[in-house]
Amino acid sequence: MYAIIRTGGKQYQVATGDRVLVEKLAGDVGDSIEIDEVLLVVDGDAIIVGQPVVEGAKVFATITDQGKHKKIRVFKKKKRKGYRLTQGHRQSYTALTIAEISK
Repeated sequence: MYAIIRTGGKQYQVATGDRVLVEKLAGDVGDSIEIDEVLLVVDGDAIIVGQPVVEGAKVFATITDQGKHKKIRVFKKKKRKGYRLTQGHRQSYTALTIAEISK
Protein backbone atom coordinates (compact mmCIF):
# COMPACT_ATOMS: atom_id res chain seq x y z
CA MET A 1 0.00 0.00 0.00
CA TYR A 2 1.29 3.44 -0.89
CA ALA A 3 -0.02 6.98 -1.27
CA ILE A 4 0.83 10.20 -3.08
CA ILE A 5 0.78 13.18 -0.69
CA ARG A 6 1.19 16.91 -1.25
CA THR A 7 3.09 19.07 1.24
CA GLY A 8 5.18 22.18 0.77
CA GLY A 9 4.04 22.55 -2.85
CA LYS A 10 5.57 19.21 -3.82
CA GLN A 11 4.26 15.67 -4.21
CA TYR A 12 5.78 12.58 -2.60
CA GLN A 13 5.11 8.86 -2.96
CA VAL A 14 5.11 7.30 0.52
CA ALA A 15 4.56 3.88 2.03
CA THR A 16 4.45 2.73 5.64
CA GLY A 17 7.93 2.84 7.18
CA ASP A 18 9.41 5.23 4.61
CA ARG A 19 11.60 8.18 5.63
CA VAL A 20 10.89 11.30 3.56
CA LEU A 21 12.55 14.74 3.55
CA VAL A 22 9.90 17.44 3.02
CA GLU A 23 9.86 21.23 3.22
CA LYS A 24 10.03 22.54 6.79
CA LEU A 25 6.95 21.84 8.91
CA ALA A 26 6.13 23.24 12.35
CA GLY A 27 6.78 20.83 15.21
CA ASP A 28 9.50 19.27 17.32
CA VAL A 29 11.35 15.99 16.90
CA GLY A 30 9.12 13.16 18.09
CA ASP A 31 5.84 14.94 17.35
CA SER A 32 3.17 13.11 15.38
CA ILE A 33 1.52 14.87 12.47
CA GLU A 34 -1.24 13.96 10.08
CA ILE A 35 -1.25 14.90 6.42
CA ASP A 36 -4.71 15.14 4.91
CA GLU A 37 -3.71 16.24 1.40
CA VAL A 38 -3.66 12.71 -0.04
CA LEU A 39 -3.94 12.74 -3.83
CA LEU A 40 -3.89 8.98 -4.52
CA VAL A 41 -4.06 5.75 -2.52
CA VAL A 42 -3.06 2.36 -3.96
CA ASP A 43 -3.91 -0.78 -1.98
CA GLY A 44 -3.11 -3.86 -4.06
CA ASP A 45 -5.39 -3.69 -7.10
CA ALA A 46 -7.61 -0.97 -5.59
CA ILE A 47 -6.65 2.52 -6.77
CA ILE A 48 -8.41 5.55 -5.31
CA VAL A 49 -7.76 8.81 -7.15
CA GLY A 50 -8.78 12.10 -5.55
CA GLN A 51 -10.38 15.06 -7.26
CA PRO A 52 -8.13 16.78 -6.16
CA VAL A 53 -7.78 14.97 -2.79
CA VAL A 54 -9.11 11.64 -1.52
CA GLU A 55 -11.91 12.33 0.97
CA GLY A 56 -11.22 10.86 4.42
CA ALA A 57 -7.72 9.64 3.57
CA LYS A 58 -4.90 10.58 5.93
CA VAL A 59 -1.23 9.80 6.34
CA PHE A 60 0.15 9.70 9.87
CA ALA A 61 3.85 10.44 10.34
CA THR A 62 6.40 11.18 13.05
CA ILE A 63 8.95 14.01 12.84
CA THR A 64 12.39 12.41 13.13
CA ASP A 65 14.63 15.37 12.28
CA GLN A 66 14.59 19.13 11.66
CA GLY A 67 17.63 20.34 9.77
CA LYS A 68 19.18 22.08 6.79
CA HIS A 69 20.39 20.69 3.47
CA LYS A 70 23.93 21.10 2.20
CA LYS A 71 24.82 24.67 1.19
CA ILE A 72 24.53 25.62 -2.46
CA ARG A 73 26.46 28.49 -4.02
CA VAL A 74 24.81 30.96 -6.37
CA PHE A 75 27.33 32.86 -8.50
CA LYS A 76 26.42 35.70 -10.86
CA LYS A 77 28.82 37.47 -13.23
CA LYS A 78 28.64 39.92 -16.09
CA LYS A 79 31.52 39.81 -18.50
CA ARG A 80 33.69 42.92 -18.91
CA LYS A 81 31.71 44.85 -16.26
CA GLY A 82 33.47 43.82 -13.06
CA TYR A 83 30.21 42.53 -11.61
CA ARG A 84 30.50 39.39 -9.49
CA LEU A 85 28.11 38.24 -6.80
CA THR A 86 28.27 35.09 -4.68
CA GLN A 87 25.43 33.98 -2.43
CA GLY A 88 24.87 30.84 -0.40
CA HIS A 89 21.62 29.12 0.56
CA ARG A 90 20.71 26.26 2.90
CA GLN A 91 17.13 25.03 2.59
CA SER A 92 15.41 23.87 5.79
CA TYR A 93 13.78 20.44 5.83
CA THR A 94 11.76 18.14 8.06
CA ALA A 95 12.42 14.39 8.02
CA LEU A 96 9.25 12.32 8.42
CA THR A 97 8.84 8.63 9.12
CA ILE A 98 5.52 7.36 7.77
CA ALA A 99 3.62 5.43 10.43
CA GLU A 100 0.25 4.67 8.82
CA ILE A 101 -1.86 5.31 5.73
CA SER A 102 -5.62 5.30 6.26
CA LYS A 103 -8.20 5.56 3.49
